[in-house]
Amino acid sequence: MVLRAIHVYPVKSLGGCAVAEAEVDALGFVDDRRFLVVDPAGRFLTQRTLPRMALIAARLEATTLILTAPGAGTLAVPRAPDPAAPLVPVTVWKSEGMLAEDCGAAAAAWLGGFLGVACRLVRIGPAFRRPVRRVPAGLVGTPLVGFADAYPFLLASEASRADLNDRLVARGEEALPWDRFRANLILDGCAAFAEDGWPRLRIGATEFRAAGPCARCAITTTDQATGERGVEPLRTLATYRRDPRTPEDVNFGQNLIHVTPAGRLRVGDPVTVLPAPAGAGGG
Repeated sequence: MVLRAIHVYPVKSLGGCAVAEAEVDALGFVDDRRFLVVDPAGRFLTQRTLPRMALIAARLEATTLILTAPGAGTLAVPRAPDPAAPLVPVTVWKSEGMLAEDCGAAAAAWLGGFLGVACRLVRIGPAFRRPVRRVPAGLVGTPLVGFADAYPFLLASEASRADLNDRLVARGEEALPWDRFRANLILDGCAAFAEDGWPRLRIGATEFRAAGPCARCAITTTDQATGERGVEPLRTLATYRRDPRTPEDVNFGQNLIHVTPAGRLRVGDPVTVLPAPAGAGGG
């Protein structure tokens, strides 16, 4: 198996970037979900309620995050933390009171004008800390995560998407691109949904622990090019990918926590499945 692609999402729920390599730090990929759009109360905003967020493209330059939206031009925001920036308490799901840096009035006006809601752009800085809430059994230490939903990484395989797309096409639907699934790590060379059963794996020199399946939401049904919402792939996934423990969940992909605290992943890195650690109870 090999690492086929790496995707990072600089701003949670905005457009992503395919990259050839990416640095790993304590929170995950250095460039992944380090910015967040929040409402006036500091609560996170996503495509679940604002599908128009899909239309904002994000790209990374050496020192700057560049956002582009149809009819709105571009917004440039420094990537580096700013010691002088006001700190804002923010909430992502049940993680509350995390301190993030406000990116300023110009960013708030640009985003609010395009999205049609009052909002702010915030960034992770030195004051930010967010422990993973549900840690796999046997994992030593306190893993951290940025603005992702729950875990630092999401992995899926080419074979799993091909299996789903075959089913969609057989039903007269269109095959779906990877941008519907917002995975960070895409693997090639395994059977469809083989990733469901891996307790640990190594990609290049970085070791990961499985943290459970990813239950999919309405973002997967949102066309990332138009912001229009449909019913696929959730309708088809629900016919064969319901979680046996929580049948209301429909799974695609696996959440991961990195055990190796720092490193670099590159497209083409070899992937090795490792046995479950002693006493892990299956993760």
